[in-house]
This record gives sequence, C-alpha cells and structure tokens, in this order.
Amino acid sequence: MNTINSSQIPAGKNNEPPVIKSGLQGEYSIHNNKLIEIEKLTRTYLLGEVEVHALRGVSIEVSKGEFVAIMGASGSGKSTFMNILGCLDKPTKGNYILDNIEVGKLTRDELALIRNKKIGFVFQGFNLLSRTTALENVELPLFYSTVSNKERKEKSVEALKKVGLEERIYHYPNQLSGGQQQRVAIARALVNNPSIVLADEPTGNLDSRTSVEVMEIFQKLNDQGITIILVTHEPDIASFAKRHIVFRDGRIKSDKINVNPRNASEVIKTIPSIDEEDEA
Repeated sequence: MNTINSSQIPAGKNNEPPVIKSGLQGEYSIHNNKLIEIEKLTRTYLLGEVEVHALRGVSIEVSKGEFVAIMGASGSGKSTFMNILGCLDKPTKGNYILDNIEVGKLTRDELALIRNKKIGFVFQGFNLLSRTTALENVELPLFYSTVSNKERKEKSVEALKKVGLEERIYHYPNQLSGGQQQRVAIARALVNNPSIVLADEPTGNLDSRTSVEVMEIFQKLNDQGITIILVTHEPDIASFAKRHIVFRDGRIKSDKINVNPRNASEVIKTIPSIDEEDEA
C-alpha cells in the first residue's frame, strides 16, 4: 500500500495544515504523518456453522499525536477493532498498516515484537504482578530487550516519574490505591517508548475523581506527542479525547473531532476528594 507524502497533499488556505476528509461525517485536520492506516477491514468468526461478522469493512486513519476515544455498545465491534490494533488478533480481510509496517503479513513472533516495541497497553484491571514492586512491574516489558540492568531501572524510574509515582517505586500493588495502580500500568505501557498507547476501559474500576486524574495523565502525555486510543462506554470520559469514533454493528457509525475537549486539570478542581465528601 502506498503512503502519501506531504508533497502530494494540497495545503489549506494561507498555507495552513491540509484538511483531510474522514470519509464519514465532517472533516478533520491531521498531520501528514500517518501512524495507522486501515482499509476495508473485516473480521468474521465461525460459531459452529454460523458466521459472526464482528467488523464489516472498516476504513480509518490515525495520525501521530492524536487522542481518540472508541465508543459503542456491547457487540458493536469496538473490542475486536482494538484487538486488531493491538496485534492480538488478525483481520479476515483488509489492510492494517502500523507505523509503515503491514501488520497482516507478520508472523506470530514478529507480531509479539511489534506488541513489545510499538504498542503500550493499559487495561481496566491493571494486570499488575502482586508480589513485585511498582518499579519491577514497570520493568517487565524491558526484560525482552537487550538493555542493561542499569538502563532498565533508569527507564522504569523515568516512566514512573511521568505519572507522578517517583516516591512509590518500591511499593507493592496492595500498598497502592486503585488510581496509583493504574498509574503504574500506564508507566509500564510507556517504558518502551511505544508509537501508540491503547487503553481498554482504563477508568472502569475507578471512582469519578480518580478517573479524571487518570485522564489528566493521558492528556499530559498526549500534549507531549504520544498517540492515545482508548475504549470507553462513558461519554464523560470520552469528552476528554480530541476525536470520537463510534462503532455500531461492526461498522463506524460516526467519526468526529471533539472541538472542545474537557480539560481534566480544571475538572479535578470541581470534584471533592473522598475524604472531603466523608467530612461533609
């Protein structure tokens, strides 16, 4: 699949960034550096003799530095789509290019390498090892690389600093709050400097204030240029993202830019802490 370079895309008015059609509703302006290119993606499962069409010809592009929320009801195809994005599953038909790599042609070992080097995962259930410290949990992805012990620790400490946990690096998960555990999970996702962070319902197990605190971290990371795609069923959480993609029946129902995403740092100021609520 050919990649269009910047010289092939006409500039906008007054040499502004070009406006690219989404192919759905409306328009959105993107950078000329595509991170994800998906064309006519389908995924069909066989349940006995019955074919289940989880995805039906999905086409989409995501540029570096975007912050995208994926939404949709149960069975809409969003989870299947995220599994394919994360190289955990392969499409039945269609093309998926991640950072100029055609994923559909990779072997299982090559897919594992892509997951380790280019994708950071954040899950609803944190998925931390209970008998290892925050630092050791963050170090885990680096054990599959050639970095030295010293560099592995330095990278992990730096990742924990990014999420504000530099003072709790030797704490175990049971010594951390739910929000702090999710921060460790985010640090683990960042430690390999991935091309993209995929977050699957990252606030699903958190209270409202802690959820916004996690979204504040994502917004700050995105401001640093990190590409983030998250799945959520909560419109309040999606409102912090810059782009909303809604799935229905295996197709994209809508794909729109959120012109005024909420600022998590400002929203936190309006939410009392649990201690303050108890005192009231």
